[in-house]
Amino acid sequence: MIIETDLLFSHVKSEDWLKKDAETILRHIATGKLGEVYVSREAIHELYYLLNRTGHAPADILAKVGALTRISNLTWVATTTDDDLLALSLITTYGLSSVFDSYHAAACLLQDPEHTMISTDEVYDKIPRIKRIDPRKLAEQIREPDSVHRPR
Repeated sequence: MIIETDLLFSHVKSEDWLKKDAETILRHIATGKLGEVYVSREAIHELYYLLNRTGHAPADILAKVGALTRISNLTWVATTTDDDLLALSLITTYGLSSVFDSYHAAACLLQDPEHTMISTDEVYDKIPRIKRIDPRKLAEQIREPDSVHRPR
């Protein structure tokens, strides 16, 4: 599986509609319950862009992204020339409008043996070999029930 930036961005924001699900998924990644999960290093560029655009200072961006890179079982995959060419091809073939989406898709196809993308972005549904899992559904499946302590 590969995760897309939407999950990471919601995690580093103080409030976000996807935050609870992102926290659940990232906790399961960190504890190894989801095995090794990949993320394209292009997510770092996208996170910088998004955090900078929302008024975060460079030092804050560094701290937030640095913390993400230390999550256990989350493997950051570097781009290669093959990733670059495939990303450009995906833009052309499937009309992707975001270069970041095209890089995440390329990483999913070239780096993840399962070709599975965890993302809310339906653009990945256009690409035949990518299986997209909505993080809200994944979090619901893996969320541990709240412990309810009832007096006996």
